[in-house]
Amino acid sequence: MNHLGEVHLRTWTLRFMALLAAEARDQLVWLGERELETKDVVEEVELLCRVSEELAERRAFEPEDMRNLRAIGQRLGEIDATCRVGLWGNALATDPAWDDIRSLARRFLLARSGDWRQPLPRPVPPDTGGR
Repeated sequence: MNHLGEVHLRTWTLRFMALLAAEARDQLVWLGERELETKDVVEEVELLCRVSEELAERRAFEPEDMRNLRAIGQRLGEIDATCRVGLWGNALATDPAWDDIRSLARRFLLARSGDWRQPLPRPVPPDTGGR
């Protein structure tokens, strides 16, 4: 992995953690009309947690960062398959696991930057099907 790839992945991890740490109402506003599947969110965060292990070997993340990211990955792994089905906006309102993940993401950001309140990533425009 080159330096630019490392910077991109670290930045994406930090932005995604900001989204996970946000208040549920802010997450729902961020979602807007997008229909983001819960399983896709879980898979993306699990991937970021795994990639962060390699980034930590290159000192892009501190050991405390990794403890927090591992805790997030572990909590995500505890979400059973039935709770991964459906839209993430619905899961945010009904599955208490997302409250736990929110708390863990806040702990990560607090340790990393001293404040869990971070700008949310710019939403990716909905797929227009090639239009």
